[in-house]
Amino acid sequence: MHDLVIRGGIVVDGTGNPRFVADVALDGGLISAVGQNLPAGREEIDATGKIVAPGWVDVHTHYDGQATWDPEMAPSSWHGVTTVIMGNCGVGFAPAKPDRHEWLISLMEGVEDIPGTALAEGMKWDWETFPEYLDALDRMPRTVDIGTHVPHGAVRAYVLEDREQPGAVPTEADIAAMAKIVEEGVRAGALGFSTSRTILHKSVDGELVPGTSATAEELIELGRAMGRVGYGVFEMASDLKREWNEFQWMGDLSRETGLPVTFAALQSIAKELPLEEQISEMRAQNDNGANIVAQIALRGNGIIMAWQGTVHPFRFAPAWAEIDGLPWDQQLAHLKDSAFRQRMVSEPPVIPDVDVADLYRVIAGGWFAQFEMGPDFNYEPTQADTIATRAAAAGVTGAEYAYDLLMKDEGKGFIYFPILNYRDGNLNFLEDLQEADDTVNSLSDGGAHCGTICDAASPTFMLQHWVRDRERKRIGLEHAVKRQCRDTALLYGLDDRGLIAPGYLADINIIDLDALKLGKPWLAFDLPAGGKRLLQKADGYVCTIKSGQVTFRNGDYLGVHPGKLLRGPQQAPLAIAAE
Repeated sequence: MHDLVIRGGIVVDGTGNPRFVADVALDGGLISAVGQNLPAGREEIDATGKIVAPGWVDVHTHYDGQATWDPEMAPSSWHGVTTVIMGNCGVGFAPAKPDRHEWLISLMEGVEDIPGTALAEGMKWDWETFPEYLDALDRMPRTVDIGTHVPHGAVRAYVLEDREQPGAVPTEADIAAMAKIVEEGVRAGALGFSTSRTILHKSVDGELVPGTSATAEELIELGRAMGRVGYGVFEMASDLKREWNEFQWMGDLSRETGLPVTFAALQSIAKELPLEEQISEMRAQNDNGANIVAQIALRGNGIIMAWQGTVHPFRFAPAWAEIDGLPWDQQLAHLKDSAFRQRMVSEPPVIPDVDVADLYRVIAGGWFAQFEMGPDFNYEPTQADTIATRAAAAGVTGAEYAYDLLMKDEGKGFIYFPILNYRDGNLNFLEDLQEADDTVNSLSDGGAHCGTICDAASPTFMLQHWVRDRERKRIGLEHAVKRQCRDTALLYGLDDRGLIAPGYLADINIIDLDALKLGKPWLAFDLPAGGKRLLQKADGYVCTIKSGQVTFRNGDYLGVHPGKLLRGPQQAPLAIAAE
């Protein structure tokens, strides 16, 4: 008798091959059989008419702090994700000398918009070295498997200490010490190394992150540390400035070590290279023996603006400065006052003189690029949906229309502003990239941007929008599933998952595709110290199964924690590997 049998589902097995109807048997945390009329299970799930797919593997998250206190790992776990990889973009919390805790928190808060008070209260800091951090993660069972990178920012801070300032130039001895830490971390089980080189990533004090000024020589030497171990992924977010010649050194590093290098490929206001040129440069290196992989988002990377969020269009209004910092009930009372409203919509914003001032101006009045976000919001909106268009139709100014949107539901309304990946006003540019073998679906930033972005639901959006509902070109279900589980798993050497076949990890989603629907986001204040975060659930997930145990049923968290820390690559089943 099997532990669990999923009966009669439509199996989309992760290979990209056509779907088929079959039973799936699970035993001891693994898939034991796929076929017709399998023997009975101690537990059985009727999946007739439902999609049976592998659990999603999300390779770009920032749960580095949350993973030390939260076994549920929401919101990613709510959306069928059974494996997350964190420590991206060069930020994280190990290695960490005791006097650098606050510095690392300020770095994470600034780059990833995770409340520093929540991190300070939630983390126990029962580690100093990176291996000790992995041991701390290993002690907590959780709903999903987790893996992590060694983050450049923490490594630099550990070695340079007070010398780690913007523009700091490490000595050869410093670089050797950093490389030793990276090698030690990867040998202990890290899945790679990460760095960030973009002006969009700053500490809470406005300082650029440590990797921004790193030389190619420093980065290559840290990549070589992984090469000495024999595995690992070099992950990077970068502005790709032409003078940096990033693709050349990425290609050189990949060719020398034989390891993959992956970067965030975006339409970005900060990147000098247009996305088309990014892909072209990457492919030129790959044609010459490199292994560079572009991480692509599935939709516009958009700020969700709200009064209680991190950003909203009136953030720079003089009137807002008078109530900024007040308790919400007092802010709401002012916002409901008609005289206060008039000041907010009529006074010109005061934009700080910073390198992202142009972005702030669009936040404060770019009604042509902002969208009303209702309960059935389409994340590929058109110009007809902009605040500018709707305000004109209503005979009011954009500021008046936006103000009233934010006041909906007692001041809990939302405005969507896609600042990245929406240059053309649609997602057509992603169609070919979705078909490419040198790209992976990524950049959900699960666990991060708590008050501005809610993209941890990306796998759900992939099925709802790209597979089922999109009015323009869609992608096939089988291909979409492969991209979100098998392709992402293989990039990081997780060869034991992402397929529904005997011997593979029993990580499975049972999905009612017809009923699949993203819910309306909401702001919760449930992080330690009352920290805020945007959350979003979905209908349509009948069950999520991790290592053979049902962790969620119809969206309800069952309090089951079969997840673990991943240490290094995970081998494919022996019988499969021998073929």
